[in-house]
Amino acid sequence: MFSVECHCGNLKLITNEHPASITSCNCSICYRLGALWAYYDSEKVTVRVGDKSVDTYSWGEKSITYHRCGECGCITHYTTVETNGNEMTAINCRMASSSITDKIPVRQFDGLLTWKYRDV
Repeated sequence: MFSVECHCGNLKLITNEHPASITSCNCSICYRLGALWAYYDSEKVTVRVGDKSVDTYSWGEKSITYHRCGECGCITHYTTVETNGNEMTAINCRMASSSITDKIPVRQFDGLLTWKYRDV
């Protein structure tokens, strides 16, 4: 099992699979967030929300929706529909313990210019 939660514990994501790698992206929003993403089919992720609100943010084509806890403000994940129609959830691994994420390889993705992984 792999799980993450926001700072106050209001928003928690759980999946049965540990990520094989996590992605650091340099696009305009990921760079600002400092997030490290692990990608899953949405049906493999359970999202649990406590009694506080959850806020969302989308811009441009509105193809990606970022989710954050309305109490502590942590960005926990984003959701999107891929070109093949599958729903995808990207979990922000910064919400997990560093003792777990330090053992997972980090891939560098150039979301700013080339839209390609830089480590291939």
